[in-house]
Amino acid sequence: MAELIDSYGRKLDYARISVTDRCNFRCTYCMPPEGVKCMTHSEILRYEDINFLCGVLADFGINKVRFTGGEPLVRLGMTSFLKELKQTMPAIKIALTTNGSLLAENAVSLYESGIDSLNISLDTLDPEKFSHITRGGNLQSVINGIDSIINSDIKNIKLNTVLIKGFNDGDIDKILNFAESRKIVLRLIEFMPLEDRLWSDNSFVSGMDVLKHMPDGEAWHLCEGKYGYGPADYYKNDKSGHIIGIITAVSRHFCQNCSRIRISSSGAMRTCLFSPVETQLREMIRSRNAEKLKEMVLECVKDKPLSWNDVRNGHNHMSSIGG
Repeated sequence: MAELIDSYGRKLDYARISVTDRCNFRCTYCMPPEGVKCMTHSEILRYEDINFLCGVLADFGINKVRFTGGEPLVRLGMTSFLKELKQTMPAIKIALTTNGSLLAENAVSLYESGIDSLNISLDTLDPEKFSHITRGGNLQSVINGIDSIINSDIKNIKLNTVLIKGFNDGDIDKILNFAESRKIVLRLIEFMPLEDRLWSDNSFVSGMDVLKHMPDGEAWHLCEGKYGYGPADYYKNDKSGHIIGIITAVSRHFCQNCSRIRISSSGAMRTCLFSPVETQLREMIRSRNAEKLKEMVLECVKDKPLSWNDVRNGHNHMSSIGG
């Protein structure tokens, strides 16, 4: 089995695949105020296309696939697809990232799908702030969804909170208490400068600064050994025993250890979240040309940058990439 090794010797074994560019939220750090033009259904990969793609990636040693959007649960048949994929490729760890708003009605089917982990975005517990940052989202629907998922007994649930200075950096202790009360791990994610119109130095705060200024800040210590699969560093509170993750994508970027590739809902491959360069794989996926598809993936991997600082142009927005 060939492995995906980039020109800097990094082994790539983790794929993030967007299943839709549509979302029922319009988060201010993800999407510009005017919104984005949605792709046509003919442009978006079908579920059987994604299944084929995952099989090819598995041949390269990809052992974890995270499905994103937009909001993946707005796509009809998503949970049935996850169940079929898990049955077809049981060795691959399958994860889902969601805004949580549709979890309540999908909790049972998500549990039955057999997914290995679930990440839920939650940036504030203030209903007015939540409505503002999501441009109209309903906080209670997310809380209901989280509780439904917990009751369904899905394991390995995490809350993702994007840190935005002056918005939620002073309220993280409330979100942490919420996570702890439900026995799920909170991860704090630094606001990344993908698009200059949505990001500024005034909106950035480092994850470590937030952790230091939380109650019992001195009680948090870095967990020994590997905890979790992704880029977060995990800290344990010596007093409470609780664990929190910090993703320092900006202040202490982890590019040297990046193991990811990304595929958009239209089949475009990127090797870096910040890079505008992409390789369109859709034709080879739809023609089921596995050998040519593998050649294109290998060529794309050769151009994976050493650091996001080398390729950032300030004109990307998260909604077009899939997170």
